[in-house]
Amino acid sequence: MYSLCVADGNGAFFLFIATFAADFSFDRPGSGFGTGITPVGQLAWEQSLPSVSYSKQGTDEGYEKTTTVQTDMLFRTGLTDSMELQLGWDGPAWTQIRHAGQKVNDHGLGDVSVGVKKAIDLQDDKMTMAVLGQVSFATGNQGFSEDHDRYTIGSTVAYQQNELLNTSMTMFYELEDGHWSWTAVPTLSYQIVGKWSGFSEFVYRKQEGQADQTSLATGLVYSLNNRTQFDASFGVGLSGDVPDYSGGFGVSYLF
Repeated sequence: MYSLCVADGNGAFFLFIATFAADFSFDRPGSGFGTGITPVGQLAWEQSLPSVSYSKQGTDEGYEKTTTVQTDMLFRTGLTDSMELQLGWDGPAWTQIRHAGQKVNDHGLGDVSVGVKKAIDLQDDKMTMAVLGQVSFATGNQGFSEDHDRYTIGSTVAYQQNELLNTSMTMFYELEDGHWSWTAVPTLSYQIVGKWSGFSEFVYRKQEGQADQTSLATGLVYSLNNRTQFDASFGVGLSGDVPDYSGGFGVSYLF
């Protein structure tokens, strides 16, 4: 028997680790986070290989096109059976901006974050829940960092429809420099065949004084064995005059 209680498309991973760590799942890929907790005494490493995004913004002198390559990472370790500590780093990044026939290349390091995730026992065989508290410190280089520290509270509720399909909703509430924003991430996670699974998500973000931001993403997950997972994903932004694109590969390993 296994459980599909994730928010980010890693449902199939439970199929292969149920006898090893029944309440664990990787949090990547996807914008949300799962309800699983890393076992005490073990370390989960989740690494992008890398991720790439492309955006185009209109100006008086034509479109400004920005390409970003980033290698973010997340480390998770169990504190108790229902709580884990998370350490994230946006990692090294590279950008290229093309505008009015000119190209500007830049590179730098991103921000560091610390968080705690807590599983909530709902006393339900099919429904699981977890909450997340996180602080992102603006420690990165200029152009690759937020201007201020960001404080985030998140929650995920997941429901196992059947052995092949899981639905979930992740919510984030963020505070940065006195301004609030909130994000909703409804997600479908589904097993395809064998060790292959997939996910699809919609992201809606609203920030004070800013236009709504929406995007769609989908991806594949391959569970190599009990401890190792590979993923690939692709997303498209739906806000603005022209769509933005993102995609990438990742690997996750449980030590």
